[in-house]
Amino acid sequence: MSDTHPPIKFYGAMWCGDTRRARSWFDNHKIPYEWIDVDKNKEAEEFVKSVNNGFRSIPTIVFADGSRLTEPSVRKLEEHARKLGLIPSAPEQSADV
Repeated sequence: MSDTHPPIKFYGAMWCGDTRRARSWFDNHKIPYEWIDVDKNKEAEEFVKSVNNGFRSIPTIVFADGSRLTEPSVRKLEEHARKLGLIPSAPEQSADV
């Protein structure tokens, strides 16, 4: 394996509850990401603003395919990760359950 950065860029701040929740979700699913603290990186902060209509909305997560989630719920993270094949698809539920 090379020393390159993971294909997911995760922009956030340590004090942010939504950031901590989303990072925990990625960690629990063992999905690697590049952590970028917008409090310590002015360019990262400007990028976040540029893709969020001037708002410093965090977390902002950019995936390898160029797709992006901003302040996602756990459900949205799961849906997007499944769509990208990062986690297995949910099992089909039977109608008679």
